[in-house]
Amino acid sequence: MTTELTPRQIVEELDRHIVGQKEAKKAVAIALRNRYRRCLLPPEMRDEVAPKNILMIGPTGVGKTEIARRLARLVSAPFVKVEATRFTEVGYVGRDVESMIRDLVEVSLRMVRQERMEEVGEQAAQMAEERLINLLAPMPTPEPPSNPFAAMFGMTYSHTQAREYTTTKDQESLQRTREELRDQLRQGLLEDRIVEFEVEETGPNVFDVFAGIGMDEMGMNLQDMLTQVMPRKKRKRKMKIKDARKILIQEEAEKLVDLDEAAAEAVRRAEESGIVFLDEIDKIASRERGTGPDVSREGVQRDILPIVEGTTVNTKYGTVRTDHILFIAAGAFHVSKPADLIPELQGRFPIRVELHSLTQDDFYRILKEPRNALTKQYAALMATEGVHLEFTDDSLVEIARMAEEVNKRAENIGARRLHTILEKLLEDLSFAAPEISEQTVTITAEYVRRNLTDLVQDADLSRYIL
Repeated sequence: MTTELTPRQIVEELDRHIVGQKEAKKAVAIALRNRYRRCLLPPEMRDEVAPKNILMIGPTGVGKTEIARRLARLVSAPFVKVEATRFTEVGYVGRDVESMIRDLVEVSLRMVRQERMEEVGEQAAQMAEERLINLLAPMPTPEPPSNPFAAMFGMTYSHTQAREYTTTKDQESLQRTREELRDQLRQGLLEDRIVEFEVEETGPNVFDVFAGIGMDEMGMNLQDMLTQVMPRKKRKRKMKIKDARKILIQEEAEKLVDLDEAAAEAVRRAEESGIVFLDEIDKIASRERGTGPDVSREGVQRDILPIVEGTTVNTKYGTVRTDHILFIAAGAFHVSKPADLIPELQGRFPIRVELHSLTQDDFYRILKEPRNALTKQYAALMATEGVHLEFTDDSLVEIARMAEEVNKRAENIGARRLHTILEKLLEDLSFAAPEISEQTVTITAEYVRRNLTDLVQDADLSRYIL
């Protein structure tokens, strides 16, 4: 854990992107700070301190997923979001629960590889430049001996001795040409020239079929076995230098990265700072104990239990202990309730936080305050067409009022209602934007009422359109 952010600073960072839900932000901030505190403990005590997993309870669209995702970005921790309904009890069709840990390690490895490739980026760029120069002005190579026994016994061939494949003058001329090309490459004068080179084919993974039937490990092992026996195919491609440079830098950087060291670091990060967001956990809660489909739901809970309480999972990068991975579960619990989960699983989520439904004031703040507010996103999209889009304050109040009204009348989908309302509100403007460039369009409360009042008041229409 590299971060030393205090809980208050973590909440302040989350406030920049998410409105309200102070209790949930406070809980995840404390959980994150406890990870940092654990890293400072002596080794014998460190292993004993387990993370306090969190259960978020609240309707859809109130920020459960976003809080967890922003938290992971804040500390650059491996993060994976999985749906509890994806998994099934052993013996049934579906993904096996250990796949969430394998996915976490894959995310962790991508992060580590990206960091390592950035570290060697300058060296990789130099090597890619050399490859480009070799493509533009290749160095001459001597002809192979025509007699195969000459190569076997180190014999030279007489016509090569009599005729040098290149003279010193030719070498000097070629070297000058290569240096001129190097200068032109660095000045960006050759960006549109076409070069042809070999690249490794990266086709689809045919073993992904095993993931859908709960046989992730079998597919993983077969893939590893075949990649060792059968090398990757290469094919020639033609492209401009500006595009080829990116591919060559990527290839050279991958050669410079120690994959074994990166895999070991990825496993360590997944174990020490990984975050698994387990969504829709209420869908696997059994309302009544008995026979029927609920038995399979309880089976999924029992399969998830050892992962959450701490076990060892085999991955192709080594074994991963889940003892110190932070699990954040979330669910709406409209039909079921947390007490319907099996007692053992309930005990593994000691911190419970209830997220509240969004009000008109919350909708107004969501439209105005966050860095990535929807109004700012739409204004940026319209700016690409040369249209300057502005929202008055009273228009935001009116949009927030309508969002709350539709959520009360129809299904409550939280902040996602703002997406549907704004999309419908700006539909005509988005359609005509290319034809009215270099204009300023101001969205007022009157504009909002004129375009949306009929839809909001008509219950049947609002159910289907908003």
